This record gives sequence, C-alpha cells and structure tokens, in this order.
Amino acid sequence: MRRNWTREELILAFNLYCKIPFGKYNQRTEEVIHLASLINRTPSAVAFKLVNFASLDPYHQKRGVSGMRNAGNLDKEIYAEFSNNWDDLIYESESLLNEREGNQSFQQKIIQEIDLSKEGKDVTRVVKTRVNQSFFRTVVLNIYSQKCAVSNIDLPELLIASHIVPWSANEKERLNPSNGICLSPLYDKLFDKGLMTVSNNFEINFSSKLARISDKSTYENFIKRYEGKSINTPEKFYPKEDFLDFHRKNIYIE
Repeated sequence: MRRNWTREELILAFNLYCKIPFGKYNQRTEEVIHLASLINRTPSAVAFKLVNFASLDPYHQKRGVSGMRNAGNLDKEIYAEFSNNWDDLIYESESLLNEREGNQSFQQKIIQEIDLSKEGKDVTRVVKTRVNQSFFRTVVLNIYSQKCAVSNIDLPELLIASHIVPWSANEKERLNPSNGICLSPLYDKLFDKGLMTVSNNFEINFSSKLARISDKSTYENFIKRYEGKSINTPEKFYPKEDFLDFHRKNIYIE
C-alpha cells in the first residue's frame, strides 16, 4: 500500500530540491539515494517528488516541465511555505536533516565557534542566522554551477552569494535564492557599491565612474569587456525583476 508523504518528508525533499541541479533529479544521484535512505523512501520516489517541485517553479513551468502532473496539495503548500517564509523554513529543514542524520547538534557546533560577547546574547537568533546564511550560499553557488555569473571564475573559495536587495533592506526576501547572484569578490564589491547592476534582461551595466580607473588595461580587461553582456543565468530561482529593479533604482550609480 502506498504511503502518503508527510509534511516533514516534503520539507526535507524541498531542501534537497533547492540544493542540487535539475539534471540530478534522478534515482541514481548520490544525494537522492541518501535522502531516500533517511526517510525510508525509494530513490525513484524522491526523484519524482523533486520533479514535482520543479513543475511548480515558474521558470520550469515556462520550460514546459510538467512533473508528474499530479503534484499534491501538500506539495504545493510546502512550495508556497518556503516561498513566503524562507527564514523559518530553511532553518526547520536544516534542523530536520541533521536530526535524521544523527549528527551532533549543529546548533551546539555553531555556538562553540562564535564569540557571543561580540555577537550579542540572542544565541538562538545567531545560530539561526548562521545556518540560514550557509544554506543560502550553498543554494546560490550551486544554481550558478559554482561559477561567477560575470567572469566564470570557478573556485568556491573565491565565490560569494551576493544579495541583489541588501540583507538589511528586506527581511522577508533576504534568504530567497532569487535574491542571490554568485559573484567573485571584485564583482561582488562593484555590485554592492552600486558600480555595477543587472538589467531585467540580465545584461551587465557598469557605472560611468569606473571609466576613471587610471590603469586602462585593468579597465578594459575587468570592466569594459563585460559591459552589455549577459550574466550566466541560474538553472532555477532566476533573479526576480522586482529585486533587480530595486538595485538599479536604489543602489546603482550611473
């Protein structure tokens, strides 16, 4: 008799949906097999569930990904829950995952690593923030194939999950993967300081202030060569137009 999926299982499946590329949504993928073992499901059942989630993604809907065509109401509810409350659902999913894996409390690990005298006394909030930031970085780097969206630099140590709308400007959306772009440090700094932006067509624009760089070879090689070109777009969680509009209108310096 087929067993219905529980809310907890679906939260764990969505956690994996966020973290791995669309091309890995199959029963042979190591991460799929691992999750299947944790929740006592078959790898094929987990893979089908990931495709069902993809069928709810607006980007994949445009591509014609239909999933199993019978994504359940609970599937839709979990997708909507994450979309409307990334902060709480990320933390809940990571907590559930660690419990299933039987790891030492990841909360305790983080507490051991931080200086609470500097971080403040709200330990729970500090831990949650660290966990959620780690998730956000993992997802953003993976959906951009571990490459800078501008320069194609592909060393993880040199990659940053940059926020389109700054962390402090929109609490509700700050952990939404659609509010992230994978950038190497130079372009992260340019984007953060408003010296670079991205159009709704994903074209790169640089501030005219950068033309004042005295070393013209630096300007030509690192700035001008990318002007008007498109960023490498992710395979899901595309940058939202509203977020890009905010950056151009409130941060970018023409």
